[in-house]
Amino acid sequence: MSDKEIALIKQLDDAKLTPDKHIETRYGLGTIRNLSSGCKTLLNIVKHPEKVVCVEECGPNVLKVIFSMENVKICMSRPTLAEIPDHVQIRFNDTDVVTGNAGYNAWWSREYERRESDDL
Repeated sequence: MSDKEIALIKQLDDAKLTPDKHIETRYGLGTIRNLSSGCKTLLNIVKHPEKVVCVEECGPNVLKVIFSMENVKICMSRPTLAEIPDHVQIRFNDTDVVTGNAGYNAWWSREYERRESDDL
């Protein structure tokens, strides 16, 4: 695990990598499987930036980190409450670019209107 990944598991799950490569969380000693779903998702994004990763199981703490990263490819079928900094640009469907929380919420409002008009 890279230093960046070790810092992320500490930041997100308050976990640490032990010298014998186990993961220590507040629940005890385990493996990477003992990290939260969101933390594991973020590790996948960091390790495989070229892949599209589903973030629907991520909590707001992880989404805040993801939305502050550049050139990340994620999949979401519904909006999730997350703190998105005002300067962050998000590209939806490889075409629509929005900025910050306001742009994110406006895009999802239009998306739900489109789904309703298409009877989805």
